[in-house]
Amino acid sequence: MIILGVILLVIGLVAGIGILWTIGIILVAIGVVLWILGAVGREVGGRRHYY
Repeated sequence: MIILGVILLVIGLVAGIGILWTIGIILVAIGVVLWILGAVGREVGGRRHYY
């Protein structure tokens, strides 16, 4: 999710498409939150890792 967000950020920046930039920021933020929750041992959605 983080990688997809970064890819969308780059495409949005290069192409000048604002919606891709916004979606990329949202995906990166959600990915980082889920990654941190999984790293500290908290179960996310009943699973130890969100992926």
